[in-house]
Amino acid sequence: MRFRSSCAFFMLAGVYSSVVQAQSAAKVATYVRYSVSGQISYGRVDGEMIAQLRGAPWVDSARTGTRVAMRSVTLLAPATPSKVIAVGLNYQTHLGERSSAKYPGLFAKFPTSIIAHEENIVLPPDATNAHYEGEMVIVIGKKASKVSVADAKSYVFGITTGNDVSERDWQKSDLQWFRAKASDTFGPLGPYLVTGLNYDDLLLQTRLNGEVVQSQRTKDLIFDVASQVSYISQYITLMPGDIIFTGTPGTTKRIKAGDVVEVELESVGVLRNTVTQKK
Repeated sequence: MRFRSSCAFFMLAGVYSSVVQAQSAAKVATYVRYSVSGQISYGRVDGEMIAQLRGAPWVDSARTGTRVAMRSVTLLAPATPSKVIAVGLNYQTHLGERSSAKYPGLFAKFPTSIIAHEENIVLPPDATNAHYEGEMVIVIGKKASKVSVADAKSYVFGITTGNDVSERDWQKSDLQWFRAKASDTFGPLGPYLVTGLNYDDLLLQTRLNGEVVQSQRTKDLIFDVASQVSYISQYITLMPGDIIFTGTPGTTKRIKAGDVVEVELESVGVLRNTVTQKK
């Protein structure tokens, strides 16, 4: 009887574990913003198909009943933020020998810097030292003002993949990082927006022309997702669809016309952009 009881216990434990894993997996959802036949929509990814939604998923995730094949659409940036906030120097590997700050170092990019997967990064003619910065990007799901660290994650809808393109010479010489960080096309984003993951432990990698040039897990962020959202919300109100670039790891290199930059975030996807330059 003891043996049978033990077997029954372990069988039940195994079933429970499977149920928990299934429930956890069920919480993970992938969304896209896309264009087809001139119409822009949000959708939920279902294999090779997209189920059209009535609105942005953080506003109205109900399905319209229309489904389209992934191969037949143009994927757009997964959010159209009113604000683009970024956190700098948020990995010790990027700081090097410098000490980390007591609070997140913030700067702003502009919504006009945002481009989609497979769109070109277009460097201005006088940009001679632009670098890639692969990053995890937070997408806010509801209005957040003065939220606590404990509550902050409930204001996060999901995450996507980003590239905080940065012109290093302009960072050093200009009064503010206006040109260096926020020029047009300096904010590649997407293509997928994913919810339900453990945002604080994902592998982030950047490839330049196929070579891995950045690789680190988001658990190494100095200020984690909740800390960033809470801190930012003490000073500005974050609105649904706003985004936060969370920082880049390691060292970066110059990019030039013809280069292909790929940023891959575990369980989220690959963001790919080709670099061009105006003459």
